[in-house]
Amino acid sequence: MLCAVYYLNWRLNLKRGLKKKSHEKLTSQNIQHVIGLLNPTETSTKPITKREACSILNISYNTTRLDKILQDYYDQKEYRSKRVSQNRGRPPRPDEIQDIVKEYLSGENVSNIAKGLYRSPAFVKSILEKIGVPQRPTKVEGRKQEYYLPEQCVSDSFEEGEIVWSATHHAPAVIDRKLSKEYQDSKPGLQTVDYIDKYGCECYGIHVRQKPSGEADLWEIPDIGGFHAFALAYDLGKLKHLEEYGVDLQKI
Repeated sequence: MLCAVYYLNWRLNLKRGLKKKSHEKLTSQNIQHVIGLLNPTETSTKPITKREACSILNISYNTTRLDKILQDYYDQKEYRSKRVSQNRGRPPRPDEIQDIVKEYLSGENVSNIAKGLYRSPAFVKSILEKIGVPQRPTKVEGRKQEYYLPEQCVSDSFEEGEIVWSATHHAPAVIDRKLSKEYQDSKPGLQTVDYIDKYGCECYGIHVRQKPSGEADLWEIPDIGGFHAFALAYDLGKLKHLEEYGVDLQKI
């Protein structure tokens, strides 16, 4: 209860005290850099002036506002430190597991998820691995190839409308249909392929879920986002086991 009160007071003070303009460089990293220059650890190094500090932050010269910016940074850091300390050693709550899974599968990175929950990145990673959440490659180069699926996700059969994971596109997807021989035969002009005979598994039409880009191409779905694709069963992963942890797959 005290944490909630502290957090609300901090947010109210932040809202009243700081109004960031688009050109201002008020990232945590830059503010921390300025603090270091104002308070150098080496006695031989001369501290910068407050005018120079304002220039680095790209704000108008105003010592009162500069002090507020620095104090807000300290308050935020203190609040985060308290929350992390309180959570240290505590097992994950059901709502934390749900948030971790939902945010990660929706495209958020581990570091930002950890910050939002006042947990460590190692804590978030351990949850993802333990309950069998498909992993995304962290480097851009790795996204050009398929990624291994956890054992809990491996399957050779999927249902229409089922929400799955695409190991090729590293994103959630919805099964549109199975490309069975009967379905292909019913489509004039479509060459029939026996996927089981050729690849050893079924092939599915899927809708890969992504946020609308604003510049829809041939395959992107306007307003909804994402695109249509085809995928073999071994490149798709089941996510139904995550519902055991209270995860609403429809919100991914």
